Amino acid sequence: MSLFDDLSTFLEARLDEFLRDNPHLELQAIEDNLRDQEEEAIRLLGDLRLKESRLQQEILNTAQEVQLWHTRVEKAKEKGRMDLAQPAEEHEATLLRQGNQLWGQMEALRQRIQETIDLQRQIQQKRKEVSAQAAQARATCTTTSVDQQWQTAGWQNYNASPPGSSSPQDLEKAFRQWEMDEEIEELKRNMGKG
Repeated sequence: MSLFDDLSTFLEARLDEFLRDNPHLELQAIEDNLRDQEEEAIRLLGDLRLKESRLQQEILNTAQEVQLWHTRVEKAKEKGRMDLAQPAEEHEATLLRQGNQLWGQMEALRQRIQETIDLQRQIQQKRKEVSAQAAQARATCTTTSVDQQWQTAGWQNYNASPPGSSSPQDLEKAFRQWEMDEEIEELKRNMGKG
């Protein structure tokens, strides 16, 4: 187990060193994590909005039931049917309690929706900040890497690139073309001698 612990410690140290040398990768991982959190907040917001819509419909249905039973209570009282009016009033009161409970749930749900919107905005803002930091770190890392490559090759001024070439691929292509032209010229000279 000690060998495993030593290997694990060694790998963690190398990873930490690698991340210190490449901070843009750590920032990229944080940015990816924030993107996932933002997507989760958006999904949650969608679920909450769906629940809000269903709850609104339940409240509307309950209000319509309350209105119906209120009318029935009034009608029964007018006609002197207290045997129907009293149970109808109790049913109306039950519906009103249900409506109040639904309204309380709606208020709590709307608060959660607002909190989720605020959270999603905070995550989005933080992700933008981290994205900007990652881009800056990548640019710094690329510049440092190019500096190190040119210094390793013995060049002090990496801006002194050959005319007409803007990348190693272009330089490679130019050399291949030049070498091919040289070979063709050599073949022509050899054919002219023969």
